[in-house]
Amino acid sequence: MTDRLIVGTGAVTGEVPRPGADVGPGGAGRSEAAAGSAPVAAVGDVAAARPELPGGVSVAVLVPCYNEEVTVGSVVRAFREALPAATVYVYDNNSSDGTVGEATSAGAVVRREALQGKGNVVRRMFADVEADVYVLVDGDDTYEAAAAPALVGLVLDEGFDLVNGSRISQGEESFRRGHAFGNRLLGTLVSRVFGRPSGDLLSGYKVLSRRFVKSFPVFASGFEIETELTVHAFGLEMPTTEVALPYRERPAGSESKLSTFGDGFRIVRTIGRLLRSERPMAFFSLIALVLAVVAVVLAIPLGLTFAHTHQVPRLPTAVLVTGLMILAFLSLAAGLILDTVTRGRHEAKALRYLAIPGPLEAGGGSVRGTSPTGPGPADPGSGPVG
Repeated sequence: MTDRLIVGTGAVTGEVPRPGADVGPGGAGRSEAAAGSAPVAAVGDVAAARPELPGGVSVAVLVPCYNEEVTVGSVVRAFREALPAATVYVYDNNSSDGTVGEATSAGAVVRREALQGKGNVVRRMFADVEADVYVLVDGDDTYEAAAAPALVGLVLDEGFDLVNGSRISQGEESFRRGHAFGNRLLGTLVSRVFGRPSGDLLSGYKVLSRRFVKSFPVFASGFEIETELTVHAFGLEMPTTEVALPYRERPAGSESKLSTFGDGFRIVRTIGRLLRSERPMAFFSLIALVLAVVAVVLAIPLGLTFAHTHQVPRLPTAVLVTGLMILAFLSLAAGLILDTVTRGRHEAKALRYLAIPGPLEAGGGSVRGTSPTGPGPADPGSGPVG
């Protein structure tokens, strides 16, 4: 993603501090990896810099929630204040506390999703809600709502399809070390696979264009949805950017639903699945290489023995070597075939993406559904691609 910081009264190009970096006095954060990076703006500075949204542009704030009674009311009120013209949707995911009541009293449109998991909730949100710009944020009151207008402005004014809020820790407990390490590791892995820097891969604060949302096939069921969002943008070479923002500790009485090892394993598994489906040639070539290397290592002693005795005393090993080499070539052939299939699928996704009016048109007054090339709200094809 393009690295960008909101500083003072505008957005300037800069180096985004790594996720989990400490924030100094006054809300100014610096990366330990890049000491010369620009500071993160205080909340007041970002709010003062917020752009006026063009008339006729619809903004939806999407808040997936599971047992967030302590925080969801504050989140809804903060985003209603930051984006007065936006509609705040809270999707409850089988909460057993007072989440629904708190969200309703704060003025949100409350809906329910029975299938457990954040990915299932996001799938329903993207299918149900119609808007020009979508603000996706967790309901744990750890993200700055005051930055939302500036992030929406980046979508409308500069045409970004994805604006990711990179988290800068404001306390020792807001970003646990295990989570920060896992986030960096996963981000590095995705960057290596797709050739683009991914920054804070697991941030729960994102602003998305309509054409991103309505061209996004949601397969994840849990927290791995964050990885799928980034990979979708990278796969279609979408314009994206990243903004460093303060990240607060959870309020007292609020508990994280993220499991360091359980969800981390699911995210790694998702990356493997996405690598197989998005980069099949690289995936199956790696398997073929491993099988071929093992076969060659096992064949060397057999070859040396045969050179001296003209016999193959270990026939089972010879059969195993033959089988491994056959599997290696089959894997390589599978990669070639699936690479062709993937190209066709990418072309279909790209055509769907291009058929939807971009955020610059929405920012210029071309509201969703009015473009002759884009589907309107009543178009049955305007939901997420399955």
